[in-house]
Amino acid sequence: MNSAGTIVSLALLLLTGSLAAQSGQTAELWLTTADRTSLIAKQPGALEFRDAGGGAPAISVDDSKKFQSMDGFGFALTGGSAQLLMKMDSSHRRDLLQQLFGTDGEAIGVSYLRVSIGSSDMNDHAFTYDDLAAGSTDTSLAHFDLGPDLSSVIPVLKEILALRPTIKILGSPWSAPAWMKTNGALKGGSLKPEDYKTYAQYLVKYLKSMQAEGIAVDAITPQNEPLNPNNTPSTVMEAADEGAFIAHSLGPALRKAGLKTKIVIYDHNCDRPDYPLTILAGAKARKYVDGSGFHLYGGKITAMTEVHNSYPKKNLYFTEQMVVDKPGSKELAIADPVERLIIAAPRNWSRTVLLWNLAADPEFRPHTDDGGCPVCEGAITIDGNEAIRNLAYYTLAHASKFVPPGSIRIESNLLPTLSDVAFETPNGKIVLIVANGAGADESFDIRYRGKYLSSSLKAGSVGTYVW
Repeated sequence: MNSAGTIVSLALLLLTGSLAAQSGQTAELWLTTADRTSLIAKQPGALEFRDAGGGAPAISVDDSKKFQSMDGFGFALTGGSAQLLMKMDSSHRRDLLQQLFGTDGEAIGVSYLRVSIGSSDMNDHAFTYDDLAAGSTDTSLAHFDLGPDLSSVIPVLKEILALRPTIKILGSPWSAPAWMKTNGALKGGSLKPEDYKTYAQYLVKYLKSMQAEGIAVDAITPQNEPLNPNNTPSTVMEAADEGAFIAHSLGPALRKAGLKTKIVIYDHNCDRPDYPLTILAGAKARKYVDGSGFHLYGGKITAMTEVHNSYPKKNLYFTEQMVVDKPGSKELAIADPVERLIIAAPRNWSRTVLLWNLAADPEFRPHTDDGGCPVCEGAITIDGNEAIRNLAYYTLAHASKFVPPGSIRIESNLLPTLSDVAFETPNGKIVLIVANGAGADESFDIRYRGKYLSSSLKAGSVGTYVW
């Protein structure tokens, strides 16, 4: 072939995107097995793309079909998590935070955090930032104070930000101050309509106080689990009430204060897509709403796609799910949470996957009494300076380590016995996460730009493929 022909041929290969495959493109496999013999471990050697597959069913990855951008993967930094971290020696805490939030070596690159505005049920006691004696009020918020967070959540966040300055933070309140509520208590009750504007200013004050500490809160939800009155603390906020609060109080207050913090509505289970749809149907609230947040303690995750189809310009976020090891089991049941959350949430338009409690002690403490969660295992069990990694840690790591913020979900098909999701990272890498939730080992091909990679996963295992 003459030189002109060679140049033309090379140009055509580049245009079709097949030059890398022609020259022996390879992929890395990072594997976690149910028997724990491999825990988010890079497998030796490399898998090579070839001209033909091995005859097994194929997962076809198509980077020409793109969907939503990803904001990140992470956990809830509860007050209890922060307390346990602050009790560690500074060197042990620094090493643990580096492994969680760093992006080099064995670090898993956690890129998003959820924090409670005031306490959640995973604090050692319930509080807000303006607690008063019964019968007192503080409509000027003169007594507002970040209180316990100043010695726990905030110093931990500052250490995390030093490691990961671009990490995004979502704030969610479990309760308004009791004096703003119909029952005068932190558990249950509803926000009094006459205090909507005061509560909006309370949230503005929180955001500005965090800013003064050097912490930018990217988004807030008006209420965690607004249909659940059983946690301590908790508040019931029906869809019509949350919509009115946003339209007439919170949205205007954020705008007047010059705050760019996003408003994410709902923040509860997938069994009630009518809740965010009701709010989004109102034009006055909708103009302030960035998107909707979901949990999966009830309903089907396809509810997120239902909301997306009705309001495709509004974002979706998966904001909470507890993931726990089977008590007394030596098996790491990783395929199920990876399939249900890490794979299914992005496939249903979510820009985040946030699991629940980052850390708890060996007895799943601290938590509040009479409404705290006594079974909420942390992604990390902290016992003094010892940190033990649990199921939620490995579940999230299969995405957070490889799919940085700004990655875009791309097309990939599902096989009958395997679940998967694919992304293109900002630096052009392709990441394919595959979970084998079947009861048998599975062989399969990965098809990409006309080339095939042959692989297999043992029953109950998860692999992240990167090329």
